[in-house]
Amino acid sequence: MQAPRLVATDVDGTLLDNDERVSVRAAAVVGRLTAAGVGFVLVTGRPPRWIPPVVQQLGVARLAVCANGAVLYDAVEDRVLWARQIAPETLIDLAAAAAEALPGCGLAVERVGTGAFDDAAAQFVAEPDYRHAWPNPDNASVSRSELLARPAVKLLIRAPEMTSGEMVAALRPLVGDAVDLTFSNPRGLVEASPPGITKATGLAEVAQGTGVDTDGVIAFGDMPNDLEMLRWAGHGVAMGNAHPTLFDVADEVTASNVDDGLALVLERWF
Repeated sequence: MQAPRLVATDVDGTLLDNDERVSVRAAAVVGRLTAAGVGFVLVTGRPPRWIPPVVQQLGVARLAVCANGAVLYDAVEDRVLWARQIAPETLIDLAAAAAEALPGCGLAVERVGTGAFDDAAAQFVAEPDYRHAWPNPDNASVSRSELLARPAVKLLIRAPEMTSGEMVAALRPLVGDAVDLTFSNPRGLVEASPPGITKATGLAEVAQGTGVDTDGVIAFGDMPNDLEMLRWAGHGVAMGNAHPTLFDVADEVTASNVDDGLALVLERWF
């Protein structure tokens, strides 16, 4: 492809190494491409409150498509620019479907305010017996009825005894197109977004707003929640450590996140 006009990258397992750090090499190439006037956007399953530590390591990043395409966050202004949410009635239906397909599963939701830390205590709420997929969770514990009572940008369904792929297969026949199901953690964690919302739709809105068409976009990812984004971008790049499903849709496979796979590709132009 020609030199991209917009670079989009997933965060965990793609831009970051396994210690959640941006390498010196990756930060340098991102600095050079932004200095050349090329757009740069993070596209992640993370919520806005988990974006500032990444932006601080880059120094030049501003926009982040968060929650798998449901939120656009301006990290410089600390402002949520827009959010696509799941209505409470849909959350209730989805919780019922999850209970039927995955008995004993736990539920949590991600919400957003006007900024990354607005109403922080209520942004990530989980049932008391929800078993977290990562250490040091920052959630509030609430009843299921309270958890489902407000709109959310993401519903998380947890069944640690299963794989995430198995969970999606069990849930999809019951939920249909009421929500979009995906995962970024293979160990029993499914993420539900508003219907039709993916990283691809969020990135497409950013590209449209900056006047860049699909052919001018390069996107990097490593997990199934990146599939639609890699398909949509003019040039989709799977990391060497990616989930096998990405290899079938990517235009290119680069080195892993710990071997500067992102920088290796971008250094062709910058």
